[in-house]
Amino acid sequence: MRYIMATHNKDKIIEMSRIIEPLGIEAVTDRDLGLELPEVDETGTTFAENAYLKAASACEFTGLPAIADDSGIVVDALNGAPGVYSARYGGEGLDDKGRNRLLLSELDGVPREKRTAHYACAICCVFPDGRAPITAEGEMHGVIATDERGEGGFGYDPLFVVGDKTVAEMTAEEKDAISHRGNALRAFRDILKGELGL
Repeated sequence: MRYIMATHNKDKIIEMSRIIEPLGIEAVTDRDLGLELPEVDETGTTFAENAYLKAASACEFTGLPAIADDSGIVVDALNGAPGVYSARYGGEGLDDKGRNRLLLSELDGVPREKRTAHYACAICCVFPDGRAPITAEGEMHGVIATDERGEGGFGYDPLFVVGDKTVAEMTAEEKDAISHRGNALRAFRDILKGELGL
């Protein structure tokens, strides 16, 4: 059973594959198929809307069931920013390091107790046979550190503290057990198992 992952983010592909492949799903990318998925304008106002837009586009383009996620970090002291703009925070010219530096500067002087945040993730699967899409969501709550720590993960992981570790200091197994994407994928997997009669 082959499903296309509607992302070019290799870290997301690895993370998603670890959780859905035990269902007998072969997770493939457009590059695996010798294709290039069209860019999707992420015009949704929620993570779920953007995940649907990406999955629907990939499904239509390839004719395969398509799984997409949209995720980001929601910082309370910034009124929920960067939110759905997490990957574009500060403009297209910034990489992960640049976005992390920007977030730190935005929170300069904010005390720890007010640096609360959560990661949010929505997973959507669109099927080529026209059945209703599947959507699941997950969150992970923590605080924003005052400096980057750790070599693992990606995105805002070096700044996002849960307990006494940043997500970038966790093993892949530790991260999967509590992460927003892990939580969303487990919920998604359970819904998909029912849909597939497994």
